[in-house]
Amino acid sequence: MKKAIVTGHTRGLGAAIAAELHGRGIAVLGLARARSPLAGIDQIALDMTDPAALQAWLAGNALRDFLRDADDALLVNNAGVVTPVGPLAAQDPADVLRAVSLNVGAPLALAAAFVQAAPKAQRRILHVSSGAARNAYPGWAVYCATKAALDQHARAVLLDGDVRVRACSLAPGVIDTDMQAAIRATPDADFPMRERFVALKEGGALDSPEACAKKLVDYLLAPGFGSEPVDDLRT
Repeated sequence: MKKAIVTGHTRGLGAAIAAELHGRGIAVLGLARARSPLAGIDQIALDMTDPAALQAWLAGNALRDFLRDADDALLVNNAGVVTPVGPLAAQDPADVLRAVSLNVGAPLALAAAFVQAAPKAQRRILHVSSGAARNAYPGWAVYCATKAALDQHARAVLLDGDVRVRACSLAPGVIDTDMQAAIRATPDADFPMRERFVALKEGGALDSPEACAKKLVDYLLAPGFGSEPVDDLRT
């Protein structure tokens, strides 16, 4: 039996991933602050920017109970934020800590708890990464750094050598989501690359969340998943 955990499953790409997995008959547990209208999945209201709240939930039995009868267990670390945007002089340290908690702390803690909660299952961990993990952008110091951390995490997991645990940090491409809308609305002074993303939108180059989710789930379920710890859906 296949079971999947998806973070940030209520909007954008996360919602599309949860729906795609559910549509393929895979049991889904969604973790987010809000609830999704998607019927037939399990959901937990959890603020993953709060390390204490996440630690308290992981200390319970909910994750182990959900994965108890899974032969194949999947973790999709999708939740993340692009903020704070701007040079260091404009960044609120509280926003930096929030971004690091959500973009790095939560995925890495969930990965460890996930592997321990399903010791008999084949386990696959997919971090939703970004081209920003591999190419620096002005104004995105925090976003670039946190996504790069996921890439290195997946590389190190491969080196651990456990054949029952596979991980990949996968850049999905540019997707038509609320995050992209927020990027296009950012002042040029904070994000000098803004016009590039405006041009992508106006040129119809953005993938829909649903189209991207289908490709991402195909990738996640493919036999060779994890052989490349860092990859890009566009290549």
